[in-house]
Amino acid sequence: MKALLVIDVQNAIIEYKDFSEELARMEQIIQDFKGNNTPVIFIRHVETAEDSPFNKNKASSELHHALKDYADFVIEKQTQSSFYQTSLADTLENLGVDHLFITGFNTEFCCMFTAIAAFDRGYNVTFIEDATGTTNDEETYEMKGLDIRDFVGTVLHWSEVIEVLDHEEYVEKYGN
Repeated sequence: MKALLVIDVQNAIIEYKDFSEELARMEQIIQDFKGNNTPVIFIRHVETAEDSPFNKNKASSELHHALKDYADFVIEKQTQSSFYQTSLADTLENLGVDHLFITGFNTEFCCMFTAIAAFDRGYNVTFIEDATGTTNDEETYEMKGLDIRDFVGTVLHWSEVIEVLDHEEYVEKYGN
């Protein structure tokens, strides 16, 4: 069985810059999964530090209103990996999931770490490159011309164990 992970679509990230294209792609994919009665699992990053925008008690840590109502499950995490010290593995086992589709934020951290952790746990993994986004850019990493999504997608693709698609390829291969 397939399941979709929607990682860290939270107010603190969405309000950082214009992610309307990424959100639209995520919503289309979510609707495909919902239309097939396939689980949609949202991951929410939470922290305990009072000054963190991801403090569990702050509105900025809440799932963004544009997509949160689609969640069949919401799992909280405190690290980049959606698996580390969370209930995700148990939830997936109970659902009989063997193939995970990855979307969400931040491409080079939580999405990539989760994709690798999923593969390490024996899941087939499809990383939908242009249905991820990041608050970081070429200036953050001091690497002129860096396209973070493409870089991460290329690295994961080169692993030859994680399927990397863009939204158009996803629709062609898996969409309704």
